[in-house]
This record gives sequence, C-alpha cells and structure tokens, in this order.
Amino acid sequence: MNTPIYLALDFPTWKESSAFIDAHQLRGVPVKVGMELFYREGPAVIERLKENNHPIFLDLKLHDIPTTVNKAMKNLAKLGVDVVNVHSLGGSEMIQAAKEGLVEGASDSQAPLLLAVTLLTSMDEVTLQQELHVNDTVNSTVSHLAKLANSSGADGVVCSAHEAARIKETCDLGFLTVTPGIRLSDSSNNDQKRIATPEFARQNGVDAIVIGRSITQAKEPKKAYQQALKEWGYVKE
Repeated sequence: MNTPIYLALDFPTWKESSAFIDAHQLRGVPVKVGMELFYREGPAVIERLKENNHPIFLDLKLHDIPTTVNKAMKNLAKLGVDVVNVHSLGGSEMIQAAKEGLVEGASDSQAPLLLAVTLLTSMDEVTLQQELHVNDTVNSTVSHLAKLANSSGADGVVCSAHEAARIKETCDLGFLTVTPGIRLSDSSNNDQKRIATPEFARQNGVDAIVIGRSITQAKEPKKAYQQALKEWGYVKE
C-alpha cells in the first residue's frame, strides 16, 4: 500500500470539504470519503477529488446480502477509487461477492483494494459481550474476522492498531491492516475507544492510517497534517 496516511473528509458537503482542502494547502493528499459526504454529494465528489489527484479511500462499509453487495461493488469500481470496504460480519460469501464485483466492475483497469472492517473502533468488550452477545474478547474476535476476510479474498482489514501485529502473524504475508481511530499525540479521544497515535500504529505493523478530527479540528490543520507525517515517520519524496 503506497499511501500511509488518509485524511478523513468528515464534512457534510463538498463545498466545505473543498474550502478546507484549499485553505490549508492539502490538495493531492490521500483522503477518506465516508457516508456523510458521499450520501450528500454522490459520485460527483469522487470525480472532483480525482481531478485534484487525491488517492481515495471510499469508506461506505457495505453490509448486505451477497448479491446486493456484488452489484454495488461493480458500480463503485467504475468510480476509479483506490480502496473500498465492507463489514466482515457480513460473512465469507458476502466478502467473496464484493471482491468479484470489484474485479468485474473495474474491467480493464485495476480494481480497488478491498478491506473488511473487523470491529468498529468505537466498540469495546462491554459492547461486544453485553449488547451483541458475542462471548469472546475483542482481540480474539478481531483475529477471527481478519482470518475470515483473508480466506475470502479481501486485500486487508480495517482494525485497531492494537490488533494489527496479531493479524500480521495469523494472516497471509502482504495482508493489509488499515487503522482508523488515530489521534496525534496531543489530541483527545472523542467517541472512539481503541485509539492510537501514528507512531504506535506504525510500530505495530499497520500499513496505513486514517486521521480526521486531529487534523480537521486543529487550529493549524496543515501543521497537524505535517505532524502526522512526522509521527508516522513518513517523508514525501
């Protein structure tokens, strides 16, 4: 994975997203487009970002019956994004259908990478066991779901940095780990529980990270983005 840091464009409109990018000289940086922005603006937001050469992680976390996910992925592949994802809790058949849809939809171009979300970083063992009635630990559940995604054709998983090293040990060489819930060393946790800094993530085998509020809500977003690169240890050539 050539792109180690994705900036989460957690804005409700393209107007606000574009204004933020331009105001803080962040054109061309890798970005993550989530449900809030995509459901408002649709494919047009992807086209505009591509015009400015942004690598794009389209974070829609599909979770439906295999046929529906397959057809949706065929359409998403045609947008030319770099990364898409599904929920691993959809099961092996759904993950396989997603991968097949991406390959078919991409035709002669390269298919987007497929990631499977293990457990949301807002979840902890209380949520897992008391609300979902999954009588296992977070670590064990995440490892199981990662192995399921790996054997079902996904290119990697979205997981917490705390679980990445274990996933690297149990899955195929080259199986990717992408981590949200990243906070710069001087940022607050907000509503996420299984969080980490860029440095911690890299040391634990994470291939790429997603950072949102630590940058978008910073007093100096450009400086915060540069701090993220520094904490990760990444230097642009």
